[in-house]
Amino acid sequence: MDLFAAAVPFLKVLAAFFLMLVGMRYKIGLALSILLGGICMGLLFGLGPVKIVTTGLLALTGEKFLFLTAIVGLIMILSDALERSGQSRRLMEALSGYLTSPRLRLIFFPALIGLLPMPGGAIFSAPMVKSMGEEMAMKGEDQALVNYWFRHVWETAWPLYPGIILTVALADIPISTLISKTWPGTVAMFFFGWLFLLRKAVPAEELHLKSGLSSGRNPVVVLREGLPLMVAIIGAIGCETLLARYAHHIPFEWGVIVALIAAVVAIMVQNSLGALFLRQVLTKKSLWVMLLVVAAIFVFKDIMQEAGIVEAMAGAAGSTVALFAAAVFLPFLVGMIAGINVAFVGATFPLLLGLLHNLGLEVQIIPYLVLATFAGFTGVMISPIHICFVLTCNYFGADVGRTWRQLVAPCSGFLATGIVLFYLLSAV
Repeated sequence: MDLFAAAVPFLKVLAAFFLMLVGMRYKIGLALSILLGGICMGLLFGLGPVKIVTTGLLALTGEKFLFLTAIVGLIMILSDALERSGQSRRLMEALSGYLTSPRLRLIFFPALIGLLPMPGGAIFSAPMVKSMGEEMAMKGEDQALVNYWFRHVWETAWPLYPGIILTVALADIPISTLISKTWPGTVAMFFFGWLFLLRKAVPAEELHLKSGLSSGRNPVVVLREGLPLMVAIIGAIGCETLLARYAHHIPFEWGVIVALIAAVVAIMVQNSLGALFLRQVLTKKSLWVMLLVVAAIFVFKDIMQEAGIVEAMAGAAGSTVALFAAAVFLPFLVGMIAGINVAFVGATFPLLLGLLHNLGLEVQIIPYLVLATFAGFTGVMISPIHICFVLTCNYFGADVGRTWRQLVAPCSGFLATGIVLFYLLSAV
């Protein structure tokens, strides 16, 4: 096989990805961009229009799609309820009395908001960061960086994030299996954020400062305001564990759904949210946009499988080339262009998983998923169009170019951590 013939499948895939990236860049919508990329890929690999439509319709009736749609929808409802009721703010106020270190206070509120998977969440913690930052005479750029970075420290290991949920749905593995390997990403986010951003933003001479934001210490209030989150997290992990041990025939997604429903009920009862709230949140544009993204991803995945794209790539080139592109380059590129985890997971993980199965490397699925997660999330964090980055820079009046350049070092450290982790997991 000559060089050009070997490159043809890759060129076709890159053409489809280019179409997706152009769509994201010109803001035609993430769902439509992924859908157009999938259709283009199917046509380039010989699927006819009727077959593409049939495959897409079948993708939207599968059990995994329906489960994931329910989970993502419930998470969006829970996040909206926490924000709209003011319970997330009350939780932050209740916890503030336990924080005495200026650096800890500065990062705590962005990190707490980071537990809620809502788009643009960094702007929600920005006022608290600004209060602390002005007291310590911090530059706007430093405030923006701290707020942006620590808002995202949990995304590689927090089970409520749609990117994590989509990953385990595509790989058909329990959430606990994945986050038990990706949790070092959270440690790396804290470490590199402290090393490159926090130390500079809060010099040692400022550490003696105390803030006036404290509302006292009351563990009962903390438990009450944090109840919905505890129900969602502990309930999801607990139900999943029980089903795995005592009811193997029941999909683990049911445990997550039950826990999320309980969490939504808890916050609605606590805040007397009735039918009006449900009607408003169910008609909210952001909810349906996210569900359309999930639908587009599953259509994309099934078109790719039906067209035999994985087999064509694996047969045309060595496994090293194909896997490197699928596990590092493509997730990073899509993450950087889209600025959202769901995009790189949905657009590239089906390809990666297909290659691994085709090459008989099923035992290496977890290490490669970890590598791709770190690569894609690095792209998301360094993306200049990441909505949290744009909103944060605007809020603090920070220069986008100078602020962005300071992300290169911590992002590089985070990616290097993922590469090291990949080799450690591969060697086991």
